[in-house]
Amino acid sequence: MCYSSVMVNEEQLMSNEETAHAAHQISSGVAARNFILAGKAIFTLVSKKTGTRYTFKVKHMPASGQWPEKYFVAYLNGPDNWTNYVTFGQISMNGNFSLTRKAVEHGLSMNSAPVAAFNWTFGFVNAGKEPVGVEVWHAGKCGRCGRLLTVPESISSGFGPECINKV
Repeated sequence: MCYSSVMVNEEQLMSNEETAHAAHQISSGVAARNFILAGKAIFTLVSKKTGTRYTFKVKHMPASGQWPEKYFVAYLNGPDNWTNYVTFGQISMNGNFSLTRKAVEHGLSMNSAPVAAFNWTFGFVNAGKEPVGVEVWHAGKCGRCGRLLTVPESISSGFGPECINKV
């Protein structure tokens, strides 16, 4: 039996993989800030120097009763991408980051590696600057609504076609 196939050499395959992977990197500080504060962001910070990486979720919480509007920040602390997130911080509407009580319960402080990585990077992107030495990668889901991105332009921006107009 004969199968028709397209022969792709290893160099072409690597080039295609790098192109697809690069589409998930958020290249500017302003774009990173917009993505992080969109409402349902999942992203990874990667150190250019060491390769160390941390994955975070930032979820918008509207004002409710006595609680003001804010964002909660969690990091992935285990192998399950759905349930192994630890909430450790919050961002107020004026852009100030602080630890939550849960962070202390989990033994985290401002000097803990994932907390320090987020806080340092967020300081840059909140000011609209690209973080030096750190890459910001989105997880292929819309930062605003959380839906899987399938359109190349949406993958590149981190927002679906409807959400990009609302950010």
